[in-house]
Amino acid sequence: MPRPTFRSAACLAGLIALAAGCSPRVEPADLVLRNGPVATADPAHPRAEGVAVRAGTVVAVGTDREMEAYVGAKTEVIDLAGRFAMPGFIESHAHFTGVGAARMQLDLTKAASWDDIVTLVAEAASKAKPGEWITGRGWHQEKWTRPPEPAVEGFPTHDRLSRAAPGNPVFLTHASGHASIANAKAMELAGLTRATPNPRGGEILKDAAGEPIGVFRETGDALIERALARDRERRTPEQVEAELDREVELADREFLSKGITSVHDAGASFATVDRYKRFAEGGRLGVRLYVMLSESNESLAASAAKYRMVDAANGHLTVRAVKRLADGALGSRGAWLLEPYADAPSTGLNTYPIDQLAETARIAAANDLQLCVHAIGDRANRETLNVYEAAYQAAGRKDMRWRVEHAQHLATSDIPRFGTLGVIASMQGIHCTSDAPYVLARLGAGRAQEGAYAWRKLVAGGATIANGTDAPVEAVDPLPGYHALVARRQKDGQVFYGDQVLTRDEALAAYTLNGAYAAFEEKTKGSLSPGKYADITVLSADITQVPEADIEKAEVLYTIVGGKVLYRK
Repeated sequence: MPRPTFRSAACLAGLIALAAGCSPRVEPADLVLRNGPVATADPAHPRAEGVAVRAGTVVAVGTDREMEAYVGAKTEVIDLAGRFAMPGFIESHAHFTGVGAARMQLDLTKAASWDDIVTLVAEAASKAKPGEWITGRGWHQEKWTRPPEPAVEGFPTHDRLSRAAPGNPVFLTHASGHASIANAKAMELAGLTRATPNPRGGEILKDAAGEPIGVFRETGDALIERALARDRERRTPEQVEAELDREVELADREFLSKGITSVHDAGASFATVDRYKRFAEGGRLGVRLYVMLSESNESLAASAAKYRMVDAANGHLTVRAVKRLADGALGSRGAWLLEPYADAPSTGLNTYPIDQLAETARIAAANDLQLCVHAIGDRANRETLNVYEAAYQAAGRKDMRWRVEHAQHLATSDIPRFGTLGVIASMQGIHCTSDAPYVLARLGAGRAQEGAYAWRKLVAGGATIANGTDAPVEAVDPLPGYHALVARRQKDGQVFYGDQVLTRDEALAAYTLNGAYAAFEEKTKGSLSPGKYADITVLSADITQVPEADIEKAEVLYTIVGGKVLYRK
């Protein structure tokens, strides 16, 4: 099938003339996409052949013949040539600047073993200045082809890393973002010894002799983070600004290239919001951002009202949510469980005290801010739902659309509470198939079947599921996530509890209209409906119809935001 092509308005003049007698004359559109198919994600008009756009919004969807009436002398026309158009993907949980930052350090996501990582660090050290920090992200011990040796709880020790870069501090973040590993030089600069106690909400892993192995869970790496921060204080203000701007630029480019038109940024400081606002008001932000504030309760109480904004900069920036973390990740055994891990005596970590979370809830409600809490383990989810239920009762309402971010492992009794309370399950389909190889080891078959990525059970209970990738934890690409929602198929072909799959249309809604609803934006985005923003993604194949095996083969051909083509393959 031929690729989509632009056709000049002049080429369509004859068609317009022929159609004039049977098509109502309307004001010409700025952009027309025709010769679909088009999936609108609008239940009232789910399929079409074309879309007409004027002044950044959708003015019509319908047949090719109906679209001809909107083509004028200055209309830009995209002939889809049978390719697939849909509402722009809404990434409902990602770390925006984290994606940009990940592009500026070692990419460890493709490392097949600890050997690969040691080699990458050694190469970086050979090019680095003495004392220069080497950072990276993306390693995951459960996804290596063979376990590291020696190891503690399946994690590598720092010895080989320290030999690979003896004169450079090394700090490598786990793919989940909930663990890290450092070499001897980094621990030396941090003043970390065998006598260093675990910080609250974190753990410094040690060997049988009581020596730190260089691996840290959750807040355990606080001293390493401080040492790295001290080093970065040596940069000039100009260098700092340039680097932070570069993170935003790289992230924006990456998301647009994957067909994503809106991103829910899961945790940003006031300073980062200021940067986003500068970018958005200067016309330098292509995607639309929905931002969750990550600031202390004291800071939120003092300044949240000042930072709250909706649809600023022509719809490119909204700040109306707060982010908290109730626990860690399952892979690093930091998820907070009701019962001990199947492969360890621990029940995980509560990373933010529940009484403080209750205070966050009070502040959020008082400032009309949505509360979004990271909760992966069943205990973390239950405690979060308890806080929400109490806050709803105190406010005398439950239409606040508060969210649980991840909601990966649930107790049976808590699954219906999402629908009953109106709590949104902001989940990441790709986590299911990515994590499945070790979920059974961590939870055991009983708990896994009961509530691991229980999408169908949540939907049956009336819950709304919004999809995302948690990038840079996973790749930004939404297609593997869509595939996971409809198939739950792992790389080895095995299906992880296939009774919990979503239908193709449900999965499309999870990545479009549900994402808009999860941000109070269903009136302006999430479907190709007249009056909404013309945020459109064009793919090489109709992912709602192609064979399952071909879903991830689809390519992003165009990303259109507000009627403007911001990415073209």
